[in-house]
Amino acid sequence: MKSAMRPAKPPRRLPPKKPSTNQKDPVGVYCRVRPLSPSDQECCIEVINETTVQLHPPDGCKANRNGEYKETQYSYKQVFGTQVTQKELFDVVSRPLVEDVIRGKNGLLFTYGVTGSGKTHTMTGSPGDGGLLPRCLSMIFNSIGNFQAKRYVFKPDDKNGMDVQNEVDALLERQKREVQPQLITRTPLSRQRMDPEFADMINIQEQCKVEDVDEDSVYSVFVSYIEIYNNYIYDLLEEVPLDPIKPKPPQSRILREDLNHNMYIAGCTEVEVKSTEEAFDIFWKGQKRRRIANTQLNRESSRSHSVFMIKLAQAPLDADGDNVLQEREQITLSQLSLVDLAGSERTNRTKAEGSRLREAGNINQSLMTLRTCIEVLRENQLCGTNKMVPYRDSKLTHLFKNYFDGEGKVRMIVCVNPKADDFEESLQVMRFAEMTQEVEVARPVDKPICGLTPGRRYRNQAFKEELTRRLEDRGGPINGDAEDQAVVEILIQSFPPLPSCELLDANDDHTLPKLIEVLEKRRRIRQMMAEEFNKNVSTFRAMLQDLNGVVTAKENIAQGRMTEKDKMIASQKSEMERLDKKIKTLEYKIDILEKTTTIYEDEKRTMQQDLDSHQQKLQRQLSDKRRLEARLQGMMNENAMKWEKECERRVAAKQLEMQNKLWVKDEKLKQLKAIVTETKGDKPERPPREKDREPRGDVFKTRGGGQSVQFTDIETLRQQSPPSGGRKRRSSPSNQPPQGETTDSEWTDVETRCSVAVEMRAGSNLGPGYEHHGVTKRRRP
Repeated sequence: MKSAMRPAKPPRRLPPKKPSTNQKDPVGVYCRVRPLSPSDQECCIEVINETTVQLHPPDGCKANRNGEYKETQYSYKQVFGTQVTQKELFDVVSRPLVEDVIRGKNGLLFTYGVTGSGKTHTMTGSPGDGGLLPRCLSMIFNSIGNFQAKRYVFKPDDKNGMDVQNEVDALLERQKREVQPQLITRTPLSRQRMDPEFADMINIQEQCKVEDVDEDSVYSVFVSYIEIYNNYIYDLLEEVPLDPIKPKPPQSRILREDLNHNMYIAGCTEVEVKSTEEAFDIFWKGQKRRRIANTQLNRESSRSHSVFMIKLAQAPLDADGDNVLQEREQITLSQLSLVDLAGSERTNRTKAEGSRLREAGNINQSLMTLRTCIEVLRENQLCGTNKMVPYRDSKLTHLFKNYFDGEGKVRMIVCVNPKADDFEESLQVMRFAEMTQEVEVARPVDKPICGLTPGRRYRNQAFKEELTRRLEDRGGPINGDAEDQAVVEILIQSFPPLPSCELLDANDDHTLPKLIEVLEKRRRIRQMMAEEFNKNVSTFRAMLQDLNGVVTAKENIAQGRMTEKDKMIASQKSEMERLDKKIKTLEYKIDILEKTTTIYEDEKRTMQQDLDSHQQKLQRQLSDKRRLEARLQGMMNENAMKWEKECERRVAAKQLEMQNKLWVKDEKLKQLKAIVTETKGDKPERPPREKDREPRGDVFKTRGGGQSVQFTDIETLRQQSPPSGGRKRRSSPSNQPPQGETTDSEWTDVETRCSVAVEMRAGSNLGPGYEHHGVTKRRRP
């Protein structure tokens, strides 16, 4: 009972099971090329030699970044062409795994490839040509056929372990199972008629077997069959009662870890089989329940990963070589897992939708997880890193993580279809397969030796045969009648012989007395023997009574102990039930936590993607802002240069205008100076009025918005001396002439002349010609 209970904190790995660090083997990867179907014309895969295959890009194939696809070669442990037989493939790939299983080691074989590449055909086979699975079963039973234990001698404990019981308990177990018709194992296949649907698959002509099988052990084979569908595990051998009104859907199974930290499927059906036919019949029943569907690429496409597990239990015989050694620690369990992976596919080619689309997504996700685990293992081994391998991301990788941790040998068969439509998918598959070869798996240790004398089975059989022969030579077969006859003969021989009873004379006095004496002796001997017999009977009766009393006392003691044991067992059962409920509750919580973790990881992944997209958006906005700033800066620089030039132009125009004004004032001053200093006797002629003169200049608009005059003629003013009394000066208003009259003295007065000719006093009726002189304006260089 204690062994069935889970310890609080078991050790991570038992020291004897640790393999040596320097004993590692790479994952064996093999490639098998499927023959090209008649409907396909172009072939894109060519077998170069026994270890190399080459891919040719088909015509019209999408080019890569460099503009074209290049021919690529991939190397594997061995490449099998289109003409290879199932037996040749089995001898190279699967036979070493079966030999390891017989010797107590584990093995994992899985087929990998694109949908429709021949994975199921490689694993199962076809009528008349069995695949790897029936050949493995045939080799196992051919090797252990003479050493198989009675049915139910080995009994699974539902915790990935095995119990052993004697033949009496096994007989009772067989009688108990025979009255339960619902069990899948109620009738061996040897008593049934073999299903003709698979009869040709298991009729293998080549009888192969392992030669060096331990003859001092007994063996039993257990098989189980599961599928991983949409990342849920289902038992294909589970017998679900039919309910036409409300059919019960199949229940998914959960993964658990045993005491040795190996993964197993809790509650999975394990069937004990005794022949290849019986084992394959169990497989075929589960195969009919497997989920398949019709797609554009495959008429019977597998929609789940299937795992067929062959478990071999072996235990040594006791020292006499008669019965199985009743020690659980001496049981050796080995397992061969045959995995048929669902094919990777592209939905744009399969035209999947609805449930088929969801199935394809889960298939591709689990295969991607397998690829990620292989990549992380490879990186850890090549680079010396210690990254966590994400086994728990998928039920497929979580189930077989022990194999990659050193619990068995791993081999992979890459199936490829040479047709041109599968070129891109086959390219990715073969890259992953070639990379998988770089992963190394620790070599498992050999099973321990039990320490008993080897060859005891055959020595015990030889001893029994010799004893039987000698007994037959002495008196024929030993049975009850022969023993009674021998006892009677011994008793008769112990009596004295009878004398001759023939009377020849009536007066013979010797014959009868001698006969009477002999008979008297015989009577006395008989009486003595009877007394001895009665004495022995009394003694034996007393012994029986004493023995009966002792047995009764022992029975009472045993009954009391049994009662205590029953109470203890009942308490332990209740405790186990409580612990089982607690374990189920914890497993349910763990499952919820795993789902929650998955949800959080998905949300984290989504948020990370959103964050990346936001960062990219911010980067784009930042770059757009920088471009806009650069553009605005250029526009500002351009406008600044433009306004600077405009300002320079306006400043230059203003300077030119001011210079012109200064120059005009200078000229006016010069003219004023000349007028003041010119001869006072010269009287100027009266200039004609505005309306009487013809214009002598042109008017132009200046850059500053004003006007300028360019004279076309020069007018010279002359001064004449007055005829008498000198120049009259205005001294008082009384001397002014009346309004409307113009005298010559007005033009001789300096003040009047200056105001008219130079300043153009307001109210003057002179034209604008007197405002500027008649010289053309000069531009500033």
